Amino acid sequence: MEHRIPLVYASSAATYGAGELGYADSHDLPFELKPLNPYGVSKNEFDKWALKQEDQPPFWAGLKFFNVYGPNEYHKERMASVIFHSFNQIKRDGVVKLFKSHRPDFADGQQLRDFVYVKDVLKVCYWLMEHRPASGLYNLGTGKARSFADLVKATFTGLDLPARIEYIDMPEDIRDKYQYFTEAKMEKLRAAGYKNAFYSLEEGVVDYVRNYLAKNNFL
Repeated sequence: MEHRIPLVYASSAATYGAGELGYADSHDLPFELKPLNPYGVSKNEFDKWALKQEDQPPFWAGLKFFNVYGPNEYHKERMASVIFHSFNQIKRDGVVKLFKSHRPDFADGQQLRDFVYVKDVLKVCYWLMEHRPASGLYNLGTGKARSFADLVKATFTGLDLPARIEYIDMPEDIRDKYQYFTEAKMEKLRAAGYKNAFYSLEEGVVDYVRNYLAKNNFL
């Protein structure tokens, strides 16, 4: 504020918790949300704090990142994307292990997430920096939920291999904190003027696997 510097920061879809209140990036919802873990709570608390400030920068945006994947996530270790871990499992064992579903309304491997390629995340960040629409919270996903099984199949495709998936029990300590469905509502960003298409899951995963992971190519 003091130096009138614009700010674009990372919030998270983890703020939405189990999704019982939906995935709208409105400015009223953060005050009702119940995130499932401390990470989501920390992001939501900052969102609420930012919204309540009377003195604000000339422009700010809190981006609710959904499931981001792509080059240069190796340093995240166990928190890296399922694509990163699947690639390493395939190279080591030839098979990928996914969690079974522990809800009757979701088949094994059909837990759904909005997976967004990091190249699209960067495009949005730059666009916001340059165009500065209305300040506030914005979802950043593709707007289309896809299954973990689809994600792993695309990883195998990137390696030109047939898919081999095994399902294992989810650890009990995370079962009650596990999101079975996330899907960004993207109307707000589109209405602000963002027109670029997003990578499809298959396009993004194959690009990541073939041009980065398989080549051990780090930027």
